[in-house]
Amino acid sequence: MIKTFSELALIPEIASALRKMNYSEPTPIQAGAIPPLLEGKDLLGCAQTGTGKTAAFGIPLIQQLHTSGARPIPNHPLALILAPTRELVSQIAENLGEIGKQTRIRHTMIYGGVGQRPQIAALTRGVHILIATPGRLLDLVGQGHLNLTQLRHFVLDEADRMLDLGFMPDIQRIVRILPRQRQSIFLSATMPPPIEALAASLLQKHVTVMVAPPATTAERVKQRVMFVAKGNKRKLLDLILADKSASRVLVFMKTKHGADRLYKSMAQCGLSADGIHSGRSQNARQRVLNAFRNGEVRVLVCTDVAARGIDIDNVTHVINYDVPHDPDSYVHRIGRTARAGASGESITFCDSDEYSWLQEIEKLIDQSIPVDTDHPFHAPDVADEEVQFFTRNQGRPTKGRTKSGRSKSESATSRRPESRRPERTKKSSRPKASRDSGAESSSGAIKSGAVIGGGKNPGATKSEPRKFVATRTESGEAKERKSTYEGREERGPSRKKKTSVKRRRSLSGKVKKINLMDAPKRPARGKPSAKRPAKYSSKRR
Repeated sequence: MIKTFSELALIPEIASALRKMNYSEPTPIQAGAIPPLLEGKDLLGCAQTGTGKTAAFGIPLIQQLHTSGARPIPNHPLALILAPTRELVSQIAENLGEIGKQTRIRHTMIYGGVGQRPQIAALTRGVHILIATPGRLLDLVGQGHLNLTQLRHFVLDEADRMLDLGFMPDIQRIVRILPRQRQSIFLSATMPPPIEALAASLLQKHVTVMVAPPATTAERVKQRVMFVAKGNKRKLLDLILADKSASRVLVFMKTKHGADRLYKSMAQCGLSADGIHSGRSQNARQRVLNAFRNGEVRVLVCTDVAARGIDIDNVTHVINYDVPHDPDSYVHRIGRTARAGASGESITFCDSDEYSWLQEIEKLIDQSIPVDTDHPFHAPDVADEEVQFFTRNQGRPTKGRTKSGRSKSESATSRRPESRRPERTKKSSRPKASRDSGAESSSGAIKSGAVIGGGKNPGATKSEPRKFVATRTESGEAKERKSTYEGREERGPSRKKKTSVKRRRSLSGKVKKINLMDAPKRPARGKPSAKRPAKYSSKRR
């Protein structure tokens, strides 16, 4: 195993730049990826976030281009690096600029959200390395400002994130226009089966470097979950931020509207907070990131747009205000802290509606996240084991045993207390009173609405209609009115009488009545009537 960069066959220009960057010992992914990449082999790498994957492909890429002596060709880059977000593109370009500072390797970046004229001008001058997002890249290719036929190296960074954001059709279009003879590199923190299938179809005799099992979290991150009601999340966040040890905090939310409301309300309360999401312009997002990196902003509220590849040192806390729906996003979120050998803390707020997503996260990382109950907003109903078991199994008994030692089939039948079980409505056992029994009260007065004669009395037959219904006038005297049922059987069911007269409106606006019985029959289709001219025929000409 390589322990220092001096053991690698690096050129003096890159070795000197690494010493200035305080790079003395390579990370596991760098030690495993740099030697085969220097030999020109394809690579499939998987490592945790914050382990230096950018330098793992950047160092051999710059050295190969520098030693080849290739000159940049206008509009024909020699290496292409695809990244899912604009922030990650900027981060990669910054790292490559520091590594190749003493070389003559040129690089540029293209992404959407800004004007394309400066990007076209940089491509016209010629670059060795192009860092881009898929959307703007395809736009410039379609406009004729970019040609990829001279490409030698292709890097796909955060391939799983590309799959999540729906970039896979764009990536397939880009791959089809690339030359077959090239060096391909796939690097990511997680490796789902679709990415493995894509890598197997594009990589040729590749080397696989798995530094850690897929979807594992950094060991130096202290993880915990707090069960809290949705309405108390903001109060719990203020309680955590009252601790002075939380000097640089990242707060992740699932929607950009929620992130926008949260950081604005925190700023109104006097907290040093700002936010980034896809709804803000690229210049505003870059300005906020620089302020957070320089320590001008203490709390950065963001969506998953900042969860991939953003390298910000000394992030003390990562707070998941909303539990992510995608378990892989949790791995990348907490990977923003404990970078480059440092330690950090991850706190997840979980309400009753988010417990199932928390279970998916624990299943992915293959470990149980400790529960922190030492706060005044702890929600016992979310932490209840029976409620958790009911949510996890969705009311279906399963095999095995729960944490309490009972079998899951027993817990499934008794997970809901008697007080929570809905009682069945029982039918009344009192005898049915006949309608005639309510016609006259104990005082002998006639009640309003009582049926006199007919009805369901012992003496009436089934077909006997109701005769009269008793009603009460304004003066209080009872009177009798005929029932609506009288004569119904004699009249029979009411039906609408069919009419043979139809109203039609002429061209002058007058309504004419036409007797359909006297109107002549319509001629067969395609045969003009003898009474009408041929131009009024229904046959299409």
